[in-house]
Amino acid sequence: MTETNRIEFKRELTDKLDIEKEVIAFLNYREGGIIYIGIEKNGTAVGLKDIDGDMLKIKDRIRKNISPSPMGLFDVTATTIDNKRVIKIFIASGNEKPYYKTKYGMSEHGCYIRVGTAAEPMTTAMIEDLFSHRVRNSLKNIPSPRQDLTFSQLRIYYQEKGFSLNNNFLKTLELLTDNEQMNYAAYLLADENGNSMKFAEYAGTDRYELVENNEYGYCCLLTATRKILDKLNVANKVRSTITPTSRIDTPLWDPIALREVVVNAIVHNDYSYGAPAKIELFSDHIEITSIGRIPEGLSETDFFSGISMPRNKELMRVFRDVDLVEALGSGMLRIMHSYNKENFEFGDNYIRFKVYFNKASETVNVLDNNRNVLDNHTLNILSDNNITRQEKLIALIRINPKSTIKLLSQQLNVSPKTIQRDLEIFKSEGKIKHIGSDNSGEWVIMSEDSNANTN
Repeated sequence: MTETNRIEFKRELTDKLDIEKEVIAFLNYREGGIIYIGIEKNGTAVGLKDIDGDMLKIKDRIRKNISPSPMGLFDVTATTIDNKRVIKIFIASGNEKPYYKTKYGMSEHGCYIRVGTAAEPMTTAMIEDLFSHRVRNSLKNIPSPRQDLTFSQLRIYYQEKGFSLNNNFLKTLELLTDNEQMNYAAYLLADENGNSMKFAEYAGTDRYELVENNEYGYCCLLTATRKILDKLNVANKVRSTITPTSRIDTPLWDPIALREVVVNAIVHNDYSYGAPAKIELFSDHIEITSIGRIPEGLSETDFFSGISMPRNKELMRVFRDVDLVEALGSGMLRIMHSYNKENFEFGDNYIRFKVYFNKASETVNVLDNNRNVLDNHTLNILSDNNITRQEKLIALIRINPKSTIKLLSQQLNVSPKTIQRDLEIFKSEGKIKHIGSDNSGEWVIMSEDSNANTN
């Protein structure tokens, strides 16, 4: 590993180390970056003596000495490199540039930006240009339409993680405007609000026939998010393929990747439009739509590379505090592990994720259509290597009396001729009989004794 425009190495944390300057440079850089403490300039990991103490000092210095507030835009974690424990500081690109050292203000002595592998002072012209493009419609600056808000649900979520919200939490979590009014982030996290996300289900592959339309909201955004994730877990039906040696479960979609898509859509939604994220379930695919385009200064290549520029850093911080979001920049990597760029659609004012359901083998649907519940005893028989093929054949017929020879051969991974031969033997022994035509008829088991020894 070497230093790059997005990676900086520092041997140790000292009073002389201007960690604020390095963090500010990455906050003002369009790609953000990573600072490692405990690594030599040549990339050799040396480790740290007091890693926990150093992490606390870093968080405190960043929080106190940088403006605008960078909370929600950085992560400080411990990691292991070459068997040495080091500190990793992940910094996202901020949308309230320029960031600066609080004591120097928005000046050449306080503003820095990443140039190559160094943090360089910004010129007055650069500072003015960044300031002119600063995002001013952030949730922090939008007053809540109501000021009589309560936060009992938010308190519970923090208590579950071992934190306690004191009387100053509105300021600590940046839920106040500069005029000390509760802002729109506070509104979204309050016990009651007017925000609601739709979860629509359609009968077909388009929006023609609506089957179900659920509203998740009018409450703390954390509660609404968890309800949507629970709903998706129920909707993500697992189809099972039975083979001679095992049972293979195939969900409709990758649950880890889709969870990241949904949480990202909610956290990064542009609520200044007055519209929340939306989830739509069709017969063959699912769509998640988030309002708002890619943040200014971030390209599609940056987007898919996991470069983070949180639109709503106040929400990002809270979601990360309660573990609904993991490390900054990691969500897209988990999404891209299972899906690709073609699953995303970028509109003028929205980003949509669309994925078609996973397809299991042909044996799956026939079993599910004819019997919704497969008893564990039968599944154990089908996956037991000590049970003969003929015993498994009887078990499959017991599950689905309408099984065809083709289906049975697929399930047992043998030729149709082998299945035909076994069935003829069973019929001659009086163990089974077939009623009706070959295509629409069904098997009847005449005897529970299925211990045929034919090979």
